[in-house]
Amino acid sequence: MKHGKKYMDSLKKYDPSKAYDVPAACQLVKDLHYVKFDETVELSVTLKLEKNQTVRDTLVFPHQFTAEKRVLVFCKEERAKEALDAGATYAGPEYLEKVKGGWLDFDVAVATPDMMKDVGRLGMVLGRKGLMPNPKTGTVTPDIAGAVAELKKGRTEFRADKTGVVHIPVGKVSMDTAKTAENVDTFLSELQKKKPADAKVGFIRSVSISSSMGPGVWIDFKEAE
Repeated sequence: MKHGKKYMDSLKKYDPSKAYDVPAACQLVKDLHYVKFDETVELSVTLKLEKNQTVRDTLVFPHQFTAEKRVLVFCKEERAKEALDAGATYAGPEYLEKVKGGWLDFDVAVATPDMMKDVGRLGMVLGRKGLMPNPKTGTVTPDIAGAVAELKKGRTEFRADKTGVVHIPVGKVSMDTAKTAENVDTFLSELQKKKPADAKVGFIRSVSISSSMGPGVWIDFKEAE
């Protein structure tokens, strides 16, 4: 990949082959920032997974950095007020037809179990956008208030891709370094809890962090035994 002059200049400011502890790595990402906008700080973790293994879950970071999400709740009419009172932006069965017609003016969808038969028919619309409610991510649940509350706090989904790599945003360049570092530590701790029971030694193979446009910084991480 061909990089610009500013990117190449940033590589001269540190040792790209060295691994740093989490606070130092987070500070380096901030120091290497060279664009005018407030970049997202992203973590990339390479896992050692077998073909039949996967990792997928959600978490709420201790320090939020994203805009508040617009939550749509698919539920029966009698529970719509409950969802709206909990902070949902939209709620009710009428949104099934709206979404079927192509309306997607929301960031995340929640559904009660009794609505999934109808919501499932929207797979072609919601699936393409990654918006289909899923029990594994807590977005299919009878606990509307609890789900909406966590989503409004910034609950984030993570999953390993086909190559066994998890990519997840952990902050903004403008954030205090200590807050970004705490988000990184929180995620790595949570990720280790999701280690498949039959995973081999060295589950977490490597960890790196970077801003959206900046170079990657290796993190010196030792997996808990």
